[in-house]
Amino acid sequence: MCQLLGMNCNVPTDIVFSFTGFAQRGGRTDTHHDGWGIAFFEGAGVRHFVDHQAAVASPVAELIKRYPIKSTNVIAHIRKATQGRVALENCHPFVRELWGRYWVFAHNGDLKDFHPELNGAYRPVGNTDSERAFCYLLQQLRARFGAEAPALPALRAALADLAREIAAHGTFNMLLSSGAEMFVHCSTSLFYVVRQHPFVTAKLSDEDVTVDFATLTTPRDRVAVIVTQPLTTNEAWTPFAPGELKLFVDGWPVEAESV
Repeated sequence: MCQLLGMNCNVPTDIVFSFTGFAQRGGRTDTHHDGWGIAFFEGAGVRHFVDHQAAVASPVAELIKRYPIKSTNVIAHIRKATQGRVALENCHPFVRELWGRYWVFAHNGDLKDFHPELNGAYRPVGNTDSERAFCYLLQQLRARFGAEAPALPALRAALADLAREIAAHGTFNMLLSSGAEMFVHCSTSLFYVVRQHPFVTAKLSDEDVTVDFATLTTPRDRVAVIVTQPLTTNEAWTPFAPGELKLFVDGWPVEAESV
């Protein structure tokens, strides 16, 4: 299967440190070598990079590791193909418009016998179960709420219902964002860490790289990092519960009753 990486922050932040370790799993420290991708929200726009090459061999991945693009919401993915050939159109994350905003989605898992009827507004370009799931999610949200985005509590509840429905077909670990928040659903394996003052020095598990975040941040900065398996050896990563949907806003997991 694939691996996911997400970042949600209260101020624009670069993901160079986390992506440097994550990319090593795309062919060097793990076998996820069937393509990769990353998307950065910047205002109303999205910088979107995908490559069907393994992340460890991709010149585009080298650019991301060296170019500190700052964003408050980032979604990245390294692929080990289960459905769909190794091709650019099957690389996550996927991007679509809904309610006048870009939405970015990435999935880790394998959905069996998942062939929902798609009505034409959202259709997959490639042939993965993941892109079908994304199109179905957006189609159902548009059908439920119409042309205007709902309030966050209603959206969270709807996504929890839809995630349970899709997860009935198999593993559905996913990241979803419109640039203002990060929705995360766990079927099997996801972890998160919140980095905030007082910041610590972190060491990557997949690369010999250490960063003292205290030298790169201000006391008000807060960053949540979500990943399939912990990226560092000396931070306290919190596991998601199977079947759990979490919402992250401004670098913090928001409880349902607080939305």
